[in-house]
Amino acid sequence: MDAPIPPPPPAAAPSTAAESSLIGWTQFIYGLHAFSLLTGILGAATVFGAFLTGWPSIIAVILNYVKRGDVRGSWLESHFLWQIRTFWYGLLWVSLCLFFILVTLGIGILIAWLPLSIVGLWFIYRIIRGWLALNARRPMYQ
Repeated sequence: MDAPIPPPPPAAAPSTAAESSLIGWTQFIYGLHAFSLLTGILGAATVFGAFLTGWPSIIAVILNYVKRGDVRGSWLESHFLWQIRTFWYGLLWVSLCLFFILVTLGIGILIAWLPLSIVGLWFIYRIIRGWLALNARRPMYQ
């Protein structure tokens, strides 16, 4: 009497070549953002200045928009949204701080350095947290 063949154990969905390629793109984009942050940390620029005006981050955001349709509906879409929102919300906060400095005729720099520093730390946090989640193959929360 032949023993019945047990069904195979449920396996995680294998990653396709397309998904691997998109993971590579997402890694590359995080790398561009991280390079901008390092430029700000190690160079003469500020962290928020290098992140918002450095060519690596600008290229990264452009790539986010170009490849966004390819990740739609997948767990990688949350990483693209995370990266895009990091850039645009950071730009908003830095713009508000700069507007405050202009309105106060430069005196506001005595106050604005604190929120600008916090935005710089926030950029570092967002890129590290997102990259770690990507490496763990976890989506970012929305």
